[in-house]
Amino acid sequence: MATTSTEFEGPRASILEVEIERILPGGVGLAHAQGRTLFVSLAAPGDKLRVQLDRISGRVGFASIKEIIKPSPVRVEPPCPYFGRCGGCDFQQMNYQAQLDAKIEIIRDCLQRIGGMKGGMKGADEIVIHASPKPWHYRARAKWQFDPAKGSLGYFERASHRVCDVEYCAVLVPELQQALEGLREKIRDNSFPSHHTEIEGIAGDRGVSLFPEPDASKSDELSWRIGDESYRLSAQAFFQINIELLEQLIAHVTGNRSGRMAVDLYCGVGLFTLPLARKFDQVIGIESNATAARLAWRNLENAELSNGLIVSSRVTEGLVAHRASLDSVDFLLLDPPRSGVEPGVIDEIQRIGPRQICYVSCDPATLARDLKKLCDGGYSLDSIAAFDMFPPTHHVETVVHLARSSV
Repeated sequence: MATTSTEFEGPRASILEVEIERILPGGVGLAHAQGRTLFVSLAAPGDKLRVQLDRISGRVGFASIKEIIKPSPVRVEPPCPYFGRCGGCDFQQMNYQAQLDAKIEIIRDCLQRIGGMKGGMKGADEIVIHASPKPWHYRARAKWQFDPAKGSLGYFERASHRVCDVEYCAVLVPELQQALEGLREKIRDNSFPSHHTEIEGIAGDRGVSLFPEPDASKSDELSWRIGDESYRLSAQAFFQINIELLEQLIAHVTGNRSGRMAVDLYCGVGLFTLPLARKFDQVIGIESNATAARLAWRNLENAELSNGLIVSSRVTEGLVAHRASLDSVDFLLLDPPRSGVEPGVIDEIQRIGPRQICYVSCDPATLARDLKKLCDGGYSLDSIAAFDMFPPTHHVETVVHLARSSV
C-alpha cells in the first residue's frame, strides 16, 4: 500500500540530503536515502542536494530540490525564466554534452530493463547520438494552451493542467515565436476566440500554420523543403519538429535500402514515403490521420511518384485489408506515436515477415517493449542510433534497424 511522507520517522522525515547517481527514463535523477530509492526532478548527475520528499509509494520516493549543496560539474544556469515551472523542458540544468550522454543512458536502460537486451548484444552497447545543430530555436512545431479565465497562453505547468503564461520560448524557431506573440496580441485586444483552449502551430518555408486558425481567411497548409523533397503539411497533421536534423534522420532511416516493396507504417504526410518511393518499385504507406493521409497523397503526386499507395486507416486494419498484397516485403518502416504500436500490429508484421525492419521511436520505453516482441518473433538487432530531436528535454528519437534471422 502506498504511504505518505508523513509516515517517515525522525526530524529528517521529509527533507533529505542526497547525491544524484544518474538520470533515469522520464528525465528524473536517481538517488538513495534511508533505504529508499528516490526520483528527483530537474537534477543533474553528481548533484549533492537537499530535497523535499513530495510523495512515496512503497520503497520509492518522489522528491524536488530544496537546495543545491554542491552542484554537479555538468550543471549550468537554466537560461529560461520559466524553467522549473513550465512543463516543456526538463534538461536545461545540464550542459549540452551531459544532456546527450543522459539520453544514451536512458535508451540503454530501457533496452536492457524492458527489452531484455543485455550488454554485448549487437547494437545495444554502442549507441551513437546525433546532436542537434541548434540546441535552441529549433522547434518548428508547438502546442499552446489557453486559459480564458486568466488570459494565459503558453504550456502546462509541470505536473499540472495550469497554464504557464509564456511570452518568450527559447526553443521555438523565430517564425513560431512571432506567431505566439501574435496570438498574445489577440488576447490583449479581445479578438482571440475564447473557446480555443488549445492551439497547434507549425512553421514552414513561408509562414506558420495554426489549428484552430483564429484568422479564417488564412490557409492552414504550407510547405517545407527537406533535401531533395518538398512536403505540404499542416498543423492538423504530425510532422517532425527539428527541421535541422531531418536530412540526417531520413538518410539514416532509408540508407541504401532498395528492392521490390517497402511498407511505411504511421507514414504521416510522407516524410519517409517519398524517399522510399525513389528506392523501391512499390511503397505502401498507412496513416490513420485523414489530413496527413491526404497530404501524403498530394506529396507523392507533386513529386511525380506514381509507385506509392497511401491507405487512410488505423495501421492494424490497413495491414489486414492489404494482407494479400504484402506477400514479399523487403523493407518495413515503423514510426508510431509515443505510445508505440497499437495492438495487433506486431502480429501482422510477424505474419508478413519483411526481410528488414526500421523502427523510429520518440519513446525508448515503448520502443523497448515492441522490440522485445519483434526479437522474440525472429528478428535481430542490426544497429541503434539516436537523434537529439528534442533538446533540452529528456525526449530522444531512436532509430533501430532489424534483420530477419536466418532459419
